[in-house]
Amino acid sequence: MTTNTQIPTLDDDGQIPVLVIKPEGTPRGAVIVQQEIFGVDAGIQKKAQQWADRGYLAVAPDTFWRQQPGVALDADIPEQFQEAVGYMMKHDFDLGIRDIEAVIHWIRRDADVAKVGLVGFCMGGRVAYMAAARTDIDASVGYYGVMIDQMLGEKHAIAKPLMLHIPTADHFVSPDAQKAMHEGLDDHPKVTLYDYEGLDHGFAAEIGSRRDEAAAQLADERTAAFFAEHLG
Repeated sequence: MTTNTQIPTLDDDGQIPVLVIKPEGTPRGAVIVQQEIFGVDAGIQKKAQQWADRGYLAVAPDTFWRQQPGVALDADIPEQFQEAVGYMMKHDFDLGIRDIEAVIHWIRRDADVAKVGLVGFCMGGRVAYMAAARTDIDASVGYYGVMIDQMLGEKHAIAKPLMLHIPTADHFVSPDAQKAMHEGLDDHPKVTLYDYEGLDHGFAAEIGSRRDEAAAQLADERTAAFFAEHLG
């Protein structure tokens, strides 16, 4: 069981399964941990625990709950990787961002934590960008976000800080897409972009073969400092 709490949707027509991990003492803020395409797997659970250990209320939503609750797949097993891609292809990102908004509301109202951030990976990196543009979240961080170059028309709506980690050899985000992201966002006063030379998609994964330890630690340190500044 990777989730332990249910949060009502904005329209109150369903319950979003989430994993909630509470810190010791009063939370300094909250961090929504937005999954990759593989679900709330052991890696996402580990990341959530790390944020709780840093003093934040950690909340990891089960993004594919409308398709298949409880997805937890292994990126290193080709069949499971393809299954995960299938879930992402069918995912309604517009509806998904409304679920994120519901989670933000729940954290502020029911969990009584005022400052909320989001950190997302892969498709979650895209969600981080969308959250920055479409919600009143206090700070967002995206790791190797996909299709952000196709959403630059929304950049004017980004009013709170956003950080993006971009591996330059990401085989899911082409050099042209990365160039467009830099050209569109480098001069945005609320957006910070970091490049990771020669690294591929998934370099900060907690489990499996994709992780690059040095780069993951560097990106995570930058993220921790970013949230400490903007969430407390």
